[in-house]
Amino acid sequence: MLLPPTVPAYRIVGACGAALLAVAGTAVGALPVDDTGTPWPAGPHRYAGPALLAGFVGLTLLVAAWWWAGRDLSDPSASRRGAVVTLTCWAAPLLLTPPLFSRDAYSYLAQGAMVLADLDVYRFGVARLGGRLAAEVPEMWQQTPAPYGPVFLGVSAAVSAVAGTGVGLGLLGLRLVALLGVALLVLFVPRLARHCGVDPAAALWLGVLNPLVPLHLIAGAHNEALMLGLLVAGLCLAFERSYLPAAVLVTLAALVKAPAAVGLVVVALLAARHHGRWPAVWRTTAAATATTIVVTWAAGTGYGWLTALGTPLYRHSWSISSALGRATVHIMQTNGLDPGDGPMRFWLWAGLLGAVATAAYAWWRRRALGLAYALGLVLAAAALLGPATRPWYGLWGLVPIAAGAPGRTVRLLAAIGAAVLAFVTLPSGFGPQPRQFALAALGVLFGLITAGYLRLLLIPRRPLEVDRR
Repeated sequence: MLLPPTVPAYRIVGACGAALLAVAGTAVGALPVDDTGTPWPAGPHRYAGPALLAGFVGLTLLVAAWWWAGRDLSDPSASRRGAVVTLTCWAAPLLLTPPLFSRDAYSYLAQGAMVLADLDVYRFGVARLGGRLAAEVPEMWQQTPAPYGPVFLGVSAAVSAVAGTGVGLGLLGLRLVALLGVALLVLFVPRLARHCGVDPAAALWLGVLNPLVPLHLIAGAHNEALMLGLLVAGLCLAFERSYLPAAVLVTLAALVKAPAAVGLVVVALLAARHHGRWPAVWRTTAAATATTIVVTWAAGTGYGWLTALGTPLYRHSWSISSALGRATVHIMQTNGLDPGDGPMRFWLWAGLLGAVATAAYAWWRRRALGLAYALGLVLAAAALLGPATRPWYGLWGLVPIAAGAPGRTVRLLAAIGAAVLAFVTLPSGFGPQPRQFALAALGVLFGLITAGYLRLLLIPRRPLEVDRR
């Protein structure tokens, strides 16, 4: 061993990978733009090719380090404190880099500025705001209303109020909010896992240490961090019979992003075990309604977020169903047919029906599956089969599955899915051109070779352990 035995090798390897990715992000990340819309600073663009290659080497090292960490769930570093240290090593290099894998953070800041300017974010896109912050948002989203709830818009407005037009300061503020959400996950995922009969160390590894957390929740500053932190906290309190606070927290999560509202069903089902079905339903509904009214009034954004929930149906959104729709249209047009938007609508409805079918199955099997696991399946289906899919959406289902799924096979499949999702987006947040794809693939190859060498050099052989049950 080249490292002291008290320092797990995967921490060092993951930190080096994250640092390499962070440096690469200064040239190929979601860089801010100048007044003409040109990314700046201009100098690093001369190194975009090598930076992209290096970035995917670093990304591969980070994913490999996480996989190796799953082998060491029995050592002291697998405790909650050890998980915090590990995640800190992996996430710290990404705190000061430009946004990675998405430009959503710029949209958050612009929408927060719109709230401060008394512009209706549920009727207008950021183009109505104009100025420096709006210029950071991609053209295809300039006219798109915000799909987020009043809790997150209030947070975005607070960050924008402090940062003004300072993009760097605003980004740091959003990352601090994301860190708060991740801290809630670190605190409550192990507790929820104990209630579900799952090894807390295995739950931390799959649900919190997985690479999507540092890559997308922290480097991308996505609001899923706050949504999931509040959701898991609420679920944990519900298992501990604190049903009113649980309903409030889950509602707050849904007022960050709507999919978390499914968690209210879990709260009601748990409350029904002690208060009866209908009293539990009415109490949960009353708590959720009161929380919604108070928060919406305090945020001052109105109830336009109810109609803005259709924003993911925007024509530029991508998902499995929309990709199938586009492919069908292309095939029919190639054969001289003009299908209109029929194929797209068909596949979008097919995806939604698939998500509904998954929800029906989870409801039917809820006692056998466990409520947290069933919730994870529903949210995973919504993320993958809904009208819009992003890599970080995978965390919707992954976190509850990590805390609630007892089966080794399911957990292994979820881990493989998380590893795959880590590679599907360029650091810029845009789709790859052929040359970029080739460089990314070459970076993954070099990363695998490097990871294999470090594996032989630093880490003793042990069977992969994702669940000791």
